[in-house]
Amino acid sequence: MDMTARERMVRGQVRCWNVLDERVLAVFSDLRREDFVPERHRALAYADLALPLPGGQEMMTPSVEGRILQSLELKRSDRVLEIGTGSGWLAACLAQMAGEVMSLEISPKLHAGASQRLAARENVTTVCADAFDFEPEAAYDAVVLTGSLPRYDDRFEQWLNKGGRLFCIVGQQPIMEALLITAGEPRIEESLFETVAAPLTNAPHPDPFHL
Repeated sequence: MDMTARERMVRGQVRCWNVLDERVLAVFSDLRREDFVPERHRALAYADLALPLPGGQEMMTPSVEGRILQSLELKRSDRVLEIGTGSGWLAACLAQMAGEVMSLEISPKLHAGASQRLAARENVTTVCADAFDFEPEAAYDAVVLTGSLPRYDDRFEQWLNKGGRLFCIVGQQPIMEALLITAGEPRIEESLFETVAAPLTNAPHPDPFHL
């Protein structure tokens, strides 16, 4: 995959979706996204598409990933937790911007593939685990959920340091809301954009009989 396709993604897709943070754009320009895309879809690595992964999962579109990275305003000293490693692409991006990244993936197959792709990145740790059974040993400066929450679950917010940021997508089809929540006094909740994402495995769903 040549540099031209990568540049077209950055200029024609990511930047056009109001991703203007030069650090984010530099990461997208530097990293080879095709190395994280399944072989059969590699020709579409730089298209603004949600690409299928094994087990019915998907890679988010580059434009959404760009908005995530921009919203978190990561520093080189930040500790980040990602829920849903998938192909490992977003974890690689996070690792370029933060100091330490832990990424959880419930699927053994996806975890094995992502771990191999991320093996050379010393500041990334991948764990095969269910986020809803996970108990962090310390708080994080940022938590990123790559799957949606049909019903908001505040456990992830509790894992943040004061001033830490949580990115999550909440709701059910056809419309879901991407939120950025900043922990502290006062707690700040910002609506970023509307999108659609598959729910995290084992995420709680609203009671359909409760009005």
